[in-house]
Amino acid sequence: MNVSSTSDIEITLWHTWALTVTHEACEYTEQKCNAEETGGDPVIPPPKLDTDLVMACDRLVDWLIKAYKIPTQINIARYSKLISPKDMGHNEEREEKLLERCPPGHEGTTLVEIPATILDASGAIIAWYLPDALTNATQIKWCLQKEIWAASDLLAPMLEKSVKVDGNWRTTQGWFNPSSENDALTPGCINLSLAWFQQGHENQLDPEVSASLKGASSEKILKAIVRPAAIATAALRVMHPEQYWAGLRAFTSLGEKAESKELPKMSETLQYWASVFNSLSVICNRQTPNHRDHLLIPECFNILTTVGNYSNARMSMPSLQLEFRLVRHGVHAVEGDRIAWAWYMRDSVHVYARVPSCGWARVNYRR
Repeated sequence: MNVSSTSDIEITLWHTWALTVTHEACEYTEQKCNAEETGGDPVIPPPKLDTDLVMACDRLVDWLIKAYKIPTQINIARYSKLISPKDMGHNEEREEKLLERCPPGHEGTTLVEIPATILDASGAIIAWYLPDALTNATQIKWCLQKEIWAASDLLAPMLEKSVKVDGNWRTTQGWFNPSSENDALTPGCINLSLAWFQQGHENQLDPEVSASLKGASSEKILKAIVRPAAIATAALRVMHPEQYWAGLRAFTSLGEKAESKELPKMSETLQYWASVFNSLSVICNRQTPNHRDHLLIPECFNILTTVGNYSNARMSMPSLQLEFRLVRHGVHAVEGDRIAWAWYMRDSVHVYARVPSCGWARVNYRR
């Protein structure tokens, strides 16, 4: 095993894990971000990082700094106590009443089109927005789009099977659009996770690797998502350091539990999983109604990455008057094909790993 540490934080990772290389990319991104902000000495990338990953991290640093320097503050009322687990965000009448009781402090819908951070009145960072962070540079765009499309192609059989005639909105046929280019993209939605609890069994049994990663092609799938996973994690390292370290602690705990409880599939998957997020949803050509995700950690960021040959795409967050716990959001239909990857942390996994919850990221955390 090898030990990676920064100041007062020490984490132990298996040197064979893909996450170990990701950690090096994250530390490089954080150090370069600090150097760019303070005018410090140039930061030399670790030799383990390939050129494409270094270029993507460098581009990411530029956009993170731009976003941090453009805070947008919203007068957010605290209304998390008004929201129950039954408030899934679909009841428009209920949502209108919530907005009447807790107005955002500005009139109409604000369209954000440049890199920015969204803050509440206390200085908590509610969201980061990094448009074109990794797509303006031709070489980076080609590399990432190619890898995300290739991984989605590997998942095509499972994506196809995921769409149902009826059921909940996440997989109901009516929310998906066919490919615009001769079936170049398979519509669907699947979850990838190395630690997944069956619904209703959170922390009653040991988590299992998701069904999508139990097949013969699981290693190939995990290797295909390594670079996009590393870049999403590098962004989190800067956006919310406390969440990043909580994620690393959870994975070291999962590694120990997989070994002591003899969970071979989890141990095998840990070798190739390259993100501190414990779950990834792959979503192709789907609209999304306004909703809340109650199984996630309220103070933690999720990272949504989209690629494709589409236009007129918007993600609406009607309750982003948000210092509160749960964000209501939705994705509208687009013209063309779109792949969305949503990286997130399931709270039940952190409870199982005995990792304490982290707080909100705050505007002064980089000082």
